[in-house]
Amino acid sequence: MPKDTLTITDNRTGKTYEVPIRYGTYPTYGAAINTADLRQIKASDDDFGLMGYDPAFGNTASCRSTITHIDGERGILRYRGYPIEQLAESSTYLETAYLILYGELPTRQQLEEWTWEITHHTMIHESIKKFLDGFHHDAHPMGMLVGTVGALSTFYPDAKDIKDKDVRRKQVVRLIAKMPTLAAFAYRHSLGRPYAYPDNDLSYTGNFLNMLLKTTELKYTPNAVLERALDVLFILHADHEQNCSTNAMRSIGSSHPDPYSALAGAAAALYGPLHGGANEAVLRMLGEIGSKANVPAYVERVKKGEVLLMGFGHRVYKNYDPRAKIIKRIAEEVFEVTGTNPLLEIAIELERIALQDEYFIKRRLYPNVDFYSGIIYQAMGFPVEMFPVLFAIPRTSGWLAQWEEMLDDGDQRISRPRQIYEGADVRNYVAMALRERGKAA
Repeated sequence: MPKDTLTITDNRTGKTYEVPIRYGTYPTYGAAINTADLRQIKASDDDFGLMGYDPAFGNTASCRSTITHIDGERGILRYRGYPIEQLAESSTYLETAYLILYGELPTRQQLEEWTWEITHHTMIHESIKKFLDGFHHDAHPMGMLVGTVGALSTFYPDAKDIKDKDVRRKQVVRLIAKMPTLAAFAYRHSLGRPYAYPDNDLSYTGNFLNMLLKTTELKYTPNAVLERALDVLFILHADHEQNCSTNAMRSIGSSHPDPYSALAGAAAALYGPLHGGANEAVLRMLGEIGSKANVPAYVERVKKGEVLLMGFGHRVYKNYDPRAKIIKRIAEEVFEVTGTNPLLEIAIELERIALQDEYFIKRRLYPNVDFYSGIIYQAMGFPVEMFPVLFAIPRTSGWLAQWEEMLDDGDQRISRPRQIYEGADVRNYVAMALRERGKAA
């Protein structure tokens, strides 16, 4: 009769071990063994025991989670069980953030109260403005965001009481509310413009556009199409399972600092070009291609290994990234307002050729979320330096949901991976005179 176990025979000793298998919600959602069970497998009594070696955690589950499910083989992304396509079509970012954080879609009253709370916590302390003023005029907006988020911990010392759920909730509201303000202020500082304060009459994304773009008008009115497009982009970026920055949030949070410090670390991880800056690389590639006519030649260079095809393929998705399909549709709506970005024609032709070429089909290289998002952001007037910032704002809700889940998980302890030591064995200290004499010899 089949058993939910794994039988391992150690050929060094001839001993056999039986290890339990743990499943996710369904067997197809993932199965795993507890790698601590491998410690019993030893070649001798003084052996430390067997470990799993998994660089970059490519096949290691670091936690149990109920927040986000990805099926890379089938191109599926769901928040709390809800397909991303349905949320992008019918939800708003704040409603989706509530879902991610609390597990259920809110009632009308819950959503109104949640929206009111977020809206009325968007202001930042005036001293934060002074902090921002200390940055050089050409400081990167993401660097400013990382610094100011970390600085918030000094303004809210109560945040250190992470075991109090009411205190934690207060910090969640503050962070989701203030991230757009910090981001917009960093952007305007880089341009030398005066800061535009939040407007409580506007939506979450409408207010963000207000703080970014308002000039001399008494009341800023965001373009409805761009406001909705940004809202959808925020929904698509709200969470994405155990990626680099989320892993950083959980790892830092496991030592129990305040959430501002942990989130600053997560944002710093996102700052890297392999994570939050990937869509910038797509724009550089499209600019290098130059025109639609040059696409076939560039594709051939990719196949020869001379250049990389940016925005195609994904660490998790082995099918078409579901977010890319939604973004492509949103791009068409945005360009009706902004005018077509000349890079779009190149991108569409590149996608068309790649999806028909056996080389890319065989390697399962499909467009990912970064392929079109950078083109949209550029069309909306954002400089490439703002791209990771635009990623960090919506991901804040995902980071905080993962942080809360980690704190409530009884299996979690302070993060402390093992290593396989490959250095020198014991060596005796050599006095400086003897070391010098050895060199002379």
